[in-house]
Amino acid sequence: MKRSVLLLAVMAASAIAAPDEELLGKSKGYPVGTAANWYFDESVRVGSFTHQDQVPNLYGGKPNEVLAGGVVMPLPKADKEPWGLRWRVGNQSGLTVDDFLNRQRIMGLLVIKDGVIQIERYQYDRTPDLRFQSNSMAKSILSLGIGFAVQDKLLDLDKTADTYVPDLKGTVYGEVTLKNLLRMSSGARFEETYSGQDDLAKYNRASMSGGVAAGAKAVEVRAYPQGEKFNYASAETEILALVLRSVLPETISEYLSRKLWKPMGAEQSALWRAYRDGLEKASGNFNATMRDYGRLGVVLAHDGYRPDTREQIIPKSYLEDATRADRQPEQFRPGKATPYFGYGYQFWTFPGPKHRFALQGTYGQVVYVDPEAKLVMVLTTANKTAKSGGTTLGGETDAFWRGLVNHWSRW
Repeated sequence: MKRSVLLLAVMAASAIAAPDEELLGKSKGYPVGTAANWYFDESVRVGSFTHQDQVPNLYGGKPNEVLAGGVVMPLPKADKEPWGLRWRVGNQSGLTVDDFLNRQRIMGLLVIKDGVIQIERYQYDRTPDLRFQSNSMAKSILSLGIGFAVQDKLLDLDKTADTYVPDLKGTVYGEVTLKNLLRMSSGARFEETYSGQDDLAKYNRASMSGGVAAGAKAVEVRAYPQGEKFNYASAETEILALVLRSVLPETISEYLSRKLWKPMGAEQSALWRAYRDGLEKASGNFNATMRDYGRLGVVLAHDGYRPDTREQIIPKSYLEDATRADRQPEQFRPGKATPYFGYGYQFWTFPGPKHRFALQGTYGQVVYVDPEAKLVMVLTTANKTAKSGGTTLGGETDAFWRGLVNHWSRW
């Protein structure tokens, strides 16, 4: 009898163990890494991705605060998870939410339909109060800052970056229009492989030493005319951040607190790691709770409109230009920009006739948005590889999302 009870206990423990939890630092309490290893070392990935503000001397600066305040957007929770929700991948069908969590290194999963939380799960001892690191999802948030500045008549997307930042004159990026930087189509030769030996690493070394304008000078070769081709380059987001900061009387974090985070009803302040000069490291490094990412997703799903207060938060015309595949030139559409996704203004666009788009970051961070279905999925993970296509995560995230869409709507 005792042996049977022990066996059941072992089986129950193994059933709830998250994938690779020991590799990710469980026995050490999921430690936070250093400025040198927080991004690359998987043994500190979970801790670092939920406590990035504790990584000492990261980028030489400190976290800027994106303040919350005002009336919090309510996010009621359904009494139980949706019955009958299933997804399929390859020749496997009938997969459940538990299957998704058991197969992938998911720290947090949040699904919101019509403003109601349908699914909220955490693994690796993560909790709803923690701020999860965005990685490149921050690029889309920076884009919204550009949109507010256009609305405020501070920026013109058809003007070049060096119009606003004279220090960029004579650089490849300086002569590129803001619109082409938003679409990552500067034409600069830039390879981003997250190897620590690529053009991104070269740019990061220069910008850490002398600021973003110095980083721009490290990108020296034009491979093709601007606006001709999509080429993912985190440096282009940072050039946009430098431009945006140049027209503001405050930090980008303060601006977005005033224009976005407070008006949309965030529950908790976000943090954005910055360089020593106070400029946000805008290619990533935004930190917010899962539910506040979800609140942002709800506003995005309503075309920039906050449904509970009936207030337009994000300029609708800019948001549509940023996220609609059919508003982009042919070379930026799904299947053309990449074999699957298209690219707008620092947002990814899904294939298909319907308006669906994404914020995406390395190691598997995503916010997926379906405006027609009023459906939002937030996913934070500690994937093995920086690119989710390097493991099964990319394909299974897409498959799970399609399962969600087809449960409530139709792909």
